[in-house]
Amino acid sequence: MKQLVILVPEGENNLSSIVGPYKIFSRANAHWMERGKRKVFDIDLVGTSKEVNFYDGLFCVRPKADMATMERADLIIVPSLNHNYEATIRDNQSLIDWLRDQYMKGSELASICTGAFLLAAAGLLHERNCSTHWAASADLKRRFPTIHVRTEKLITDENGIYTNGGGYSFLNLMLYLVEKYYDRETAIFCSKVFQIEMDRKSQSSFIIFKSQKMHGDELIKEAQSYIEDNVREKISITDLSSKFPVTRRQFDRRFVKATGNTPLDYIQRVKMEVVKKELETTGKTISEVMYEVGYTDEKAFREVFRRVTGLTPLDYKKRYNYERASLN
Repeated sequence: MKQLVILVPEGENNLSSIVGPYKIFSRANAHWMERGKRKVFDIDLVGTSKEVNFYDGLFCVRPKADMATMERADLIIVPSLNHNYEATIRDNQSLIDWLRDQYMKGSELASICTGAFLLAAAGLLHERNCSTHWAASADLKRRFPTIHVRTEKLITDENGIYTNGGGYSFLNLMLYLVEKYYDRETAIFCSKVFQIEMDRKSQSSFIIFKSQKMHGDELIKEAQSYIEDNVREKISITDLSSKFPVTRRQFDRRFVKATGNTPLDYIQRVKMEVVKKELETTGKTISEVMYEVGYTDEKAFREVFRRVTGLTPLDYKKRYNYERASLN
């Protein structure tokens, strides 16, 4: 029988991403045994304390095992740290070292949402693709610049390390792992029992693009403000860079260093965020919205929108527009 470990780090982290995996894998085991097979996993909650409190003591989790007594797990699930990842990294160095040691012994690791910060702190994501919640991706890139953060990805799977986007999308990662360790039939069964949509692959349509101004480059902040104040205009990168006392090459380099985006990508994302809001809240046609953000080429507009959101403008409107939803 394989050993599944669900970690319970020290700190006020995310309870649902501990309970959820426990429930899903327990149900997968039960279904497996109902089919006359031996259960796949022995499931343990493992931490460094006998009790960890959540939500100001409203809930608590009592790990069944101490990680110091665990020789090797087959699969380890790292829960979401919410936005407490700085404190969690600081307070869980022994757990971070243990994760690194377990991976070297052959364990597979799966991080939920900001749990990726623990894997990164263990040095396990260097030069690898990784996903996390879109709201934490900039912090992950900044703190661990050698990681290839794939914000659009719902799940990554590389060399025995799995990561996922965020929020309750961890349920999709659990189905992915159930299919891998059990079979497709068991994954479908769990998707029906827990009413989780199968085979979701992207979190792009959920991303809310925010101004990336947590940096100290005042010139680039001015450029960002200009882009945001002129979102309805066609903005040439050459004209934009000429407004500042630097060369075009220096401007591009500083923009990427400060924001993580090229100037063109930043312009497109700012415009597409306006488009998304218009499609969500108004009855305007897609063409009307397209012209309002400075696009005249419909094909180019649709390509950019799909790259940013993972959906066509029409599909996005069907999914998120309140008036359309209320008519269904």
